[in-house]
Amino acid sequence: MKVICALTLCFSATLVAGQAARKKLTPPDVYLVTIDTLRADHVHCYGYENIQTPALDSLAKDGVRFAQAFTPSPITNTSHTTILTGLLPSSHGVTDFAVPLAATHSTWAELLEGRGYHTAAFIGAVILDSHSLAPGLDRGFDFYDDFPNNLPSQVHWGRVERRGMDVVGRVEKWLTAHPAGPRFVWVHLYDPHDPYQPPPPYSETYRERLYDGEIAYADAALGHLIDYLKKQNLYDDAVIVVVGDHGEGLGDHNEDTHGIFLYDSTTHVPLIVKLPKGRFAGKVVEAQVRTIDIMPTVLDLLGIVTRAKVDGESLKPFFSGDEATARIALAETQYPLRFGWAPLRSVRSGGFKFIEAPQPELYDLQSDPKELRNAYAPWDETVQKLRRTLADSMPQAVIPGKSSASTVSARTIDELHALGYLGPADAGSSTDAPEPSLLPDPKDKIQEQNLLHAAMIASEDERPVEARAALEKLMQLNGSSANGLLQLARLEMDSKNYGKAAQYLLRARELRPQDSIAALEHAEALEQIGDLQGARDAAQASLKLDSNQFLARLLLGRVYLGLNDAQGAQDQFEAATILQPGNLEAEMGLAKALIAENKLAEAAATLESAAKSAGNNSGVFELLAQVYTRTGQPAKAQEAEIRARAAKRAQVPAQPQSKN
Repeated sequence: MKVICALTLCFSATLVAGQAARKKLTPPDVYLVTIDTLRADHVHCYGYENIQTPALDSLAKDGVRFAQAFTPSPITNTSHTTILTGLLPSSHGVTDFAVPLAATHSTWAELLEGRGYHTAAFIGAVILDSHSLAPGLDRGFDFYDDFPNNLPSQVHWGRVERRGMDVVGRVEKWLTAHPAGPRFVWVHLYDPHDPYQPPPPYSETYRERLYDGEIAYADAALGHLIDYLKKQNLYDDAVIVVVGDHGEGLGDHNEDTHGIFLYDSTTHVPLIVKLPKGRFAGKVVEAQVRTIDIMPTVLDLLGIVTRAKVDGESLKPFFSGDEATARIALAETQYPLRFGWAPLRSVRSGGFKFIEAPQPELYDLQSDPKELRNAYAPWDETVQKLRRTLADSMPQAVIPGKSSASTVSARTIDELHALGYLGPADAGSSTDAPEPSLLPDPKDKIQEQNLLHAAMIASEDERPVEARAALEKLMQLNGSSANGLLQLARLEMDSKNYGKAAQYLLRARELRPQDSIAALEHAEALEQIGDLQGARDAAQASLKLDSNQFLARLLLGRVYLGLNDAQGAQDQFEAATILQPGNLEAEMGLAKALIAENKLAEAAATLESAAKSAGNNSGVFELLAQVYTRTGQPAKAQEAEIRARAAKRAQVPAQPQSKN
């Protein structure tokens, strides 16, 4: 009996030891929470008394809070690419919207997936959608919660943005369905980004400070996630990183939003790292660090050695002591190029910031923390030192080439406008642009950007009167603003004032003769007012600049039909079907051209193929009925007519039944 007991105890001890060893060897879950457009100085634990951010405050008590963390980019997709790769924008190359992340650059997700992690990403805005505006950012994620592409264009929530609670709900659902670890989960909360529209009660509590209301709401969503992790016993052992991707101007330096300048208002972000078991809880690090340091820190904490190149360094030395040296913080923005202005670069080091611009800037951050007094002098030793540091550490900014309309879709451009950004196609051609230092300084132009941004947001919110007022004010400041003219033209197109739109677009084309999108929109306006020859010329000009434009091919095909040039129309619609195989509008246009040329057998074959996916499009069956009638096939013609009538009935919404 004693022998049996001894064996039992030995077995139990071995089992417990084995379980403990397995538990010890199981890597911790990792959660990355990025809160969009979050200024550090608008968070309670960073000293802002006019807001309640209990979730961020509690994480700061349980983790390490970095008081001076800086992003190298004030643009969402660029700054997030930096966080996920540990690289500066000039290194990873994603300095514009819809630019793919090169396969040579590794992300957290790829590296952790290779170590057995289950990986998932949940984004709060289409700006990080991996199919359109952030291609390649989904690499390594088992699940990447992209945005659907079939929502009505007038829908905002769900089409271009998700509220924080929606994002967190998706996270919790995924975690519940994937109980086995380890897991790496990236959660993106977009709420603080403008327009500032917090839901109740935050809209009432912060009615005079809606930006703060958005932050408080995002904090509540974060708190919901933390509560879930605690209830599931996932919190204590996890590594949790919370960071802002960039800040917000809020009128500082006359910048209402972000993307143009590199002042601390848009580059200083909160950064909190909670370690497993509450290690170093409550520690505050005052030394300057960067968001490029986050990836190497997490890899260091997990004991992962990689050959992947990074520009950052692990922050572990700051956890246990204060002997670590403050990091040099670099920043850059090419977004001003969207407006025809100079890109900017900056370096923040030794209590000074130097901004490389057509009118260079130097700020003594000790005596002038709000960067209000430019102390630049070309002979100043600090200027010379920081200028050398910038030159040695960051490649010279270059103007990116013009994005093709075939790679940046009209939908993608509309999504950017809905979020208040200009897209690649809005910049026109940059092939003949001068050297960046010869472009206008953004400091002299910022009010134009504010007005254009306000107009885009007002248009998205269906407030055309406000949008038009902002654009007219912009044109008073700069009557040669091509972007302003294009936005005015789009307002007039939406209002069906096609003649006025055509006038604006003609002026825009004169200012930007290499802009294929402006030429295409001009062709659309001319088509609407019946100037088919003018529309033909404008569409041809657009295609000469970019031959891969599907919409331009469609339009030119329609115009050729209107001009009774059936062969020209056939050529254009055939080109359109090559660009987008199976597109119903292109196939119907091709059939119309073939019918006009009396190529009825070819028209029938085209329409019969299109009918397989026509759904409730009655036009396909009406054309089929016409072709069958002309080719002496009355039975088929009658069948096509019946299907056309059925399709029309299906298109009519059902009328509500009377209660009487």
